[in-house]
Amino acid sequence: MPKMKTHSGTKKRFRFTGSGKLMKQQINMRHNLEHMPTKRKRRLNQDQVVSAADVKKLKKQLGR
Repeated sequence: MPKMKTHSGTKKRFRFTGSGKLMKQQINMRHNLEHMPTKRKRRLNQDQVVSAADVKKLKKQLGR
């Protein structure tokens, strides 16, 4: 049986913390940032924990 490959798109977007939680970058921080309030940009710039419903699927894609 061949080895399971890590999904290359997923490994760029998600990371594991030391305690094993999955983290992701929040949406709306790619472009058109000049019209956005600084307060909102600061809040969106923090990483976010992935929802429990998606963890099982993402762990499989990341080979965990």
